[in-house]
Amino acid sequence: VQLQASGGGLVQAGDSLRLSCAASGRAFSNMGWFRQSPVKEREFVAAINWGDNSTRYAGSVKGRFTISGDNAKNTVYLQMNSLKPEDTAVYFCAAGDRSGSYFSTGKYNFWGQGTLVTVSS
Repeated sequence: VQLQASGGGLVQAGDSLRLSCAASGRAFSNMGWFRQSPVKEREFVAAINWGDNSTRYAGSVKGRFTISGDNAKNTVYLQMNSLKPEDTAVYFCAAGDRSGSYFSTGKYNFWGQGTLVTVSS
């Protein structure tokens, strides 16, 4: 199983970026995004459940970020608008079908390598 994330980069505050993650090897019930900065532990950003296409967001990104995807292609996207300097982090794609909270890293069996997003002020 491999998760390949892409789309990170350096942008200014207020700009937009779109991250992509393609999973290969097997299908998953859930896919999501987490992020980690040097001063914070890995934190939940957003997740999608392929069964009912329900989505979940961290409060800090709700209204600015949108998770979507193509279940048939096992691909998930994260559209990030109105980016802020505090969004600066390495963003990790995750996939899994364990029980538990979507907000917890323990729900996800597999992780991508991460893509760096840097937002300058």
